[in-house]
Amino acid sequence: MSDNGVLFIMQHSRSLPSPNLKGFLPPQDQHHILRRFFDSETQRKWPNPQKKNTHRNLSAGLPEILQGPSLPSISQEENGDEDVTIKILYCGVCHSDLHSLKNDWGVTRYPIVPGHEIVGTVIKLGKNVSKFKMGDRVGVGVLVGSCRTCENCQQDLENYCPDMMFTYNSISEDGTMTYGGYSDIVVVDQWFVLRFPDNLPLDAGAPLLCAGITVYSPMKYYGMTEPGKHLGVAGLGGLGHVAVKLGKAFGLKVTVISTSPNKEDESINKLGADAFLVSTNPMKLKEAVGTMDYIIDTVSAVHPLLPLLALLKLNGKLITVGLPVKPLELPISSLVIGRKLVGGSNFGGIKETQEMLDFCAEHNITTDIELIKMDYINTAMKRLSKADVKYRFVIDVANSLSQ
Repeated sequence: MSDNGVLFIMQHSRSLPSPNLKGFLPPQDQHHILRRFFDSETQRKWPNPQKKNTHRNLSAGLPEILQGPSLPSISQEENGDEDVTIKILYCGVCHSDLHSLKNDWGVTRYPIVPGHEIVGTVIKLGKNVSKFKMGDRVGVGVLVGSCRTCENCQQDLENYCPDMMFTYNSISEDGTMTYGGYSDIVVVDQWFVLRFPDNLPLDAGAPLLCAGITVYSPMKYYGMTEPGKHLGVAGLGGLGHVAVKLGKAFGLKVTVISTSPNKEDESINKLGADAFLVSTNPMKLKEAVGTMDYIIDTVSAVHPLLPLLALLKLNGKLITVGLPVKPLELPISSLVIGRKLVGGSNFGGIKETQEMLDFCAEHNITTDIELIKMDYINTAMKRLSKADVKYRFVIDVANSLSQ
């Protein structure tokens, strides 16, 4: 058993051995988890895992670090009238999963079951479900709930709803936790289930449900789709390599901006980028000053923004979609002098995500993946923390369970 890992929670108690979280959590956080679970005062503040959870119906266990009694099982309930039960076939491993496991953003509720790039087939339908039929290929992305009535929801922007419910690590309407796609079955309201195009492969298409929409949405909203314009893609990872493919599909000139010179050949000859810029080479950066119309910044590590802003033309746009754990320094003078814009974006709503999937199917856009079994997830997380993957791990859930 590895010293690093995530907790798998599988339907009907079919789970791999539960690894511990020591490699992901500093000692003070490990102690904090122990107190939150086993201090009687604190434990009363946690959702009751025995209550019906219409979004996640799984059996729960604890990582070894807790070394206490297991939580009660979360029993499988019947669909609600609007619910779709999905047999999970594949689930992408997003960098957000790693951030959440480590509680980098300070909002993790343990135990946590990650996974929000879920694809599979429909195996049960609530009586009011009209969007899907048995056997349909479907996907579930980053969110599984919203109020459906606020101004944002009415504009198909559920991803900005104040009451948005994430696919994992959220508290649902009945007080239970939501758990993600590192499992074999998921139950979701039909409104938040996506139809997966027939010509889009499930395994290589799964990461589009987060990585794809996270770059597609800002490119559409900020007008970064005009053919012939010059797009810079900062960071060549799970998000960045999809941004390159989307940029080319929109007819843009695409330059990859990276700290890793060894990514040049793959950027140009495999992914189709037009140029490659090493961000640690001052001479090359100087030559590229003022040449780009847009930059989409996918870097999740702390990094300087000034060199990227310098690459933009007058009226250029720098859009950030990575989530560094510490604030970035923003030099205002460079914005004022060049009338430049810095913006952000938070994945996309259900309508736009479906649009993105259909666009990718039309243009044969998939993600570059490394397919893994469940028992490799500990190693995968170690490698992901070192950016050692091209460019997305995807868990082969169905074949993991058939072993």
